[in-house]
Amino acid sequence: MSTFETCRRFPDRFLAPLVASGVLWGLAGCQTTPPKEILPPEAGRPLEFAIPANSAEYRVIPAESLLQILVYRGGAMARLGHNHVIASHSLIGSVYVTEDPLRTRFDVRLPVNELTVDEPEQREKAGADFPPGVPENARTGTRTNLLSEPLLDGANFPDIRLRAVDVSAAGEGYDLTVEVTIKDQVRIVHAPARVERASGRIRATGEFPLKQSELGLKPFSVAMGTLTVLDDMKVRFEVVAGS
Repeated sequence: MSTFETCRRFPDRFLAPLVASGVLWGLAGCQTTPPKEILPPEAGRPLEFAIPANSAEYRVIPAESLLQILVYRGGAMARLGHNHVIASHSLIGSVYVTEDPLRTRFDVRLPVNELTVDEPEQREKAGADFPPGVPENARTGTRTNLLSEPLLDGANFPDIRLRAVDVSAAGEGYDLTVEVTIKDQVRIVHAPARVERASGRIRATGEFPLKQSELGLKPFSVAMGTLTVLDDMKVRFEVVAGS
C-alpha cells in the first residue's frame, strides 16, 4: 500500500513532497486544500536571467536525461506506506555555454503531466530504500494526487521551469543557483553539479538533499504523527545536452 494511498483512510490531511532538480519542486498528497503558499525569494535578491553573450546553445536531450525525487515515509506506522520515486524523463530546454564556465546559464522545463511514480526500474536505481512490489493501484493513485488541482495542478500549470541565475566554483564542481517556478510561484534552490564536456555534448550530474520547508511547504502527518512524510527529500539528476 502506498503511503499516499494509506492516508486516504484518515480524516486528516497528508502532505508528500516534490521538488525540483540538476535541478527542483514540491509534492503534496491526500489533502483537499492547497499547500502552504510558496513565498517569493528572499527580499532584496533580484532574479536576473540573461543568455550570455557569445555563448553556444546546447539543447537538452530528453531521452538521455533523468531527474529523480526521492520521498521518504516516517513515523511509528511507516510500515503501512512506501518510500516513493518521482521521475522525469522529459526535460526540455537549453544550456548556454561560454569559455568561462561560471557564465553558464540554462533554461529548462519539466513537463508536469509526464512525471512518473514508482517505475520498477527507477525504484531499482534508487537503491535499497526503494524495494520492488509497489501495487499498480497505489502508483496510479499517488500520481493522480500529484497532478491534481490542490497539488501540482497539471491541467493549469503544465510546466515547472528551472533557470540558472548564477554559477560558482565549488571544489571539483559547481554550485548552481536555480530559480524554480511552480504554479507561477518562485523559489531559489542551490544545487551542486559536476560537468563533463566533450564532442559537442555537455553532461551535468548531481545529488543533494532538499527539505519541503525550504520550498515553503509544511509536511503533514496523520494519526498524531504516527504516519507522516518526512521533511527531508533527496534529488538526483543527470542532464545531457548537445550542440
